[in-house]
Amino acid sequence: MSSLDAQLIRNFCIIAHIDHGKSTLADRMLVKTGVVDQRTMRDQYLDRMDIERERGITIKSQAVRMPWTVGDQEYTLNMIDTPGHVDFSYEVSRSLAACEGAVLLVDAAQGIEAQTLANLYLALEGDLDIIPVLNKIDLPAAQPDKYAEELAHLIGGSPDDCLRVSGKTGQGVAELLDDIVRQVTPPAGDADAPARALIFDSVYDSYRGVVTYVRVVDGHLSARERIAMMSTKASHELLEIGVISPEPTPTAGLAVGEVGYLITGVKDVRQSRVGDTVTGSTRPAQEALAGYRDPKPMVFSGLYPIDGSDYPALRDALDKLKLNDAAFTYEPETSAALGFGFRCGFLGLLHLEIIRERLEREFGLDLISTAPNVVYEVTLDDGSVYQVTNPSEFPVGKIASVREPIVRATILTPSEFTGAIMDLCQSRRGAMLGMDYLSQDRLELRYILPLAEIVFDFFDQLKSRTKGYASLDYEPDGTAEADLVKVDVLLQGEQVDAFSAIVHKDKAYAYGVMMVGRLRKLIPRQQFEVPIQAAIGSRVIARENVRALRKDVLAKCYGGDITRKRKLLEKQKEGKKRMKTIGRVEIPQEAFIAALASDVDSPK
Repeated sequence: MSSLDAQLIRNFCIIAHIDHGKSTLADRMLVKTGVVDQRTMRDQYLDRMDIERERGITIKSQAVRMPWTVGDQEYTLNMIDTPGHVDFSYEVSRSLAACEGAVLLVDAAQGIEAQTLANLYLALEGDLDIIPVLNKIDLPAAQPDKYAEELAHLIGGSPDDCLRVSGKTGQGVAELLDDIVRQVTPPAGDADAPARALIFDSVYDSYRGVVTYVRVVDGHLSARERIAMMSTKASHELLEIGVISPEPTPTAGLAVGEVGYLITGVKDVRQSRVGDTVTGSTRPAQEALAGYRDPKPMVFSGLYPIDGSDYPALRDALDKLKLNDAAFTYEPETSAALGFGFRCGFLGLLHLEIIRERLEREFGLDLISTAPNVVYEVTLDDGSVYQVTNPSEFPVGKIASVREPIVRATILTPSEFTGAIMDLCQSRRGAMLGMDYLSQDRLELRYILPLAEIVFDFFDQLKSRTKGYASLDYEPDGTAEADLVKVDVLLQGEQVDAFSAIVHKDKAYAYGVMMVGRLRKLIPRQQFEVPIQAAIGSRVIARENVRALRKDVLAKCYGGDITRKRKLLEKQKEGKKRMKTIGRVEIPQEAFIAALASDVDSPK
């Protein structure tokens, strides 16, 4: 392959805030370039998972190759459609590493939002060519001139540089493709050097094994040659190599700058790590490409199969999902109440919800997830330090300090909602860092907030207090010391580990009252009275009773002497007393599911 080919390649991705029309614009590009004809076209063509189509969000990045002719020269465009939600910003950072340019998409009716800024900073860090585009100009509420000025103010340049397109009608899409060819730098790489390709994604196919998506940086990969993974040192034969246009199409090989897929027939999902470098076995490269920073999970939750015999199936399913989602981590754990399961790490609550739904749909599992937790660092008086991802691991003893993760949050909002947002952030133990006006009526607020206060319902509260106009983005910012305690739930004096939680001291009482109140409604009545208590250490802070069922022992007495009835009642009383000493409370599965699932409406 000559280096001329690389000059005709343009690798770019589409980045934007959630719901600003990335996937719709990608659809129009597929039709405009003739890769997909109108007959087979469907909305959000690149969103392959059912769950993406139902929710109308992109979860996985998708790469596709399109031809485009400018003048009499045909160019090859490799486009990557990226997710917009904050929980999947890791997917975006991986996609950016495989590109030289980014289309920064802004909704002409809503303007710049928090995730727009976050993704823009990621693209600037990667030194990408940025093409500003205003989408949805066909909407009656569109204000392209106003937001073109905001965009120009943000990235420099003049408002006239902002292209105006409509992903729905196709207006301006051809001009955008011309601009991509003009403005995006062609990929640079040495065609004669040993082959080096960066793995930016991989999926598991039950028929063909692991399918690995790569971007070739140097050299050339061809079918049937032997390749080696540089981090695991594993060597495989390339059974098939090809490009996605938009369905997988086998080719003879991939050269510098090309994006495509490799199939080696490997079934072991751990052999194909995202961020690894692929090279040739016969002439290997000496130095691996810079991979990705491994994302650190922010939220932990236990996943348990409702039927204990599903445990091996759950383990296999998690293995396969891990391949497709490098930000997800898991390790086995056991719970006295729920049996065997896994402690899983996620980037946020939406990530947790999506993983759980994928496990249930794609692998047919029924699962319980415990209340989400963040990672705490507990220091005891003797100087020993513990990492706590599960409340049941909270150490017993004299605690010197507890540190919790904090995040730096950016909130973009119309200025009339400033007071409501400040009030919300203060109630969540937030500290304000500063505020800036983006334009006369829109401002950016910056806060330091504890992650534990954000992961539950902060986003819902933010949206409801600002009529849906505010947007939120956050990034980890280390840890801070906080006054935290562990609240235990006791049933008949026995601790139930699944219901324990680590909360701030000021909110412990409210959490205890809420949890015992909820369990009182969920636990069925027994033959004896069941006390439900919430306690911090040995101090009980809240209590409810589930009243005893009373069997009618007098049903067989028709009249007769009162002493006989009294004798039967005394006997029942004795029996209940004895039962209470040996009785164990049966908690139905539904009670666990209801108490833990609805835990999202945690104390306000």
